Amino acid sequence: MTELDWARLSDSLVNFTIVVYALALLGYGIENAFGRRAARAGARAATPSARERVAVSAAPDTKPGTQPDTWPQTQHGTPQNADPGARSGGSSGPAVAGKVGVALTVLGAVLNAGAVVTRGLAAGRVPWGNMYEFAIAASLVAVVVWLVVLTRSGPQVRRLGGFVILPVILLLGIASLLLYVPAGPLVPALNSSWLMVHVAAAIIATGTFLVSFVASVLYLLRSARDRADSGEGRGGVAARLGRRLPAADQLDRLAHRTVVFAFPVWTFAVVAGAIWAESAWGRFWGWDPKETWSAISWLVYAGYLHARATAGWSGRRAAWISILGFTTMMINLFGVNFVVSGLHSYA
Repeated sequence: MTELDWARLSDSLVNFTIVVYALALLGYGIENAFGRRAARAGARAATPSARERVAVSAAPDTKPGTQPDTWPQTQHGTPQNADPGARSGGSSGPAVAGKVGVALTVLGAVLNAGAVVTRGLAAGRVPWGNMYEFAIAASLVAVVVWLVVLTRSGPQVRRLGGFVILPVILLLGIASLLLYVPAGPLVPALNSSWLMVHVAAAIIATGTFLVSFVASVLYLLRSARDRADSGEGRGGVAARLGRRLPAADQLDRLAHRTVVFAFPVWTFAVVAGAIWAESAWGRFWGWDPKETWSAISWLVYAGYLHARATAGWSGRRAAWISILGFTTMMINLFGVNFVVSGLHSYA
């Protein structure tokens, strides 16, 4: 295949990736919308009615400490005639939709990886030399991080998938519509082996910070619901949106752990960028706009980790710091490149 063929294949794979992620979003949305209703129906089916309880209590052959034959149990204590979708990992319609969403997410990640690889083959270099390539690579990282979280945390966090996939779809759409440039060689300033190190670390950190950002936003929604239920806060849109989310402490742990992983990677990216700047421009640091915002992002996330470790800041205050950190990352990615001119304008 020629370089033009690889480039066309990469562009097609990006489009297919967006479609598959959109279908995965639909699966997650079905589980979010109808999963709670199925669980409530299963719980009602699992609870004996008043007539059944009377019949059981009146059964003459029932001995103390034994289970009457009129209400057979499984080995887990769940009635055999209860809705199987009410059990963990059940096969109800919404649960199946969620599992299909996960399968489509895996397929989308494979297509996303194929788009990144074929883009590199088309350009004859590592495929993260401009904003378009950065965006599709960071999208892949975010999805892979989410799949790892899902594997380690179990199906109880599966409903978060749609909230992760939605910003990924938006990022890929922006990349395709606004950031796209044809595959080609690098400008001389980027033609360095440090490109593989510095930008790759920035991509990994950005994709992981995206997952932390989503978890922090969802934590605020869930905590609003919990406060409304306890009478400490008023209901509202946030409380209604948070009722189907996992427990707040689980979302808080997810946000924290992803920052713990991403922060050293971002630190390495900043240090590697300074070394590259010294070899390219003759100085380690020059307060270029992108360098400045990289430092701001580093300080915000450092403050997040420091506050949690020393002041015991968790919950809502920590979530707002995490959101602020990712906001600075997006300003660095889009605002600096589109609005402010500097030595990194070619990016």
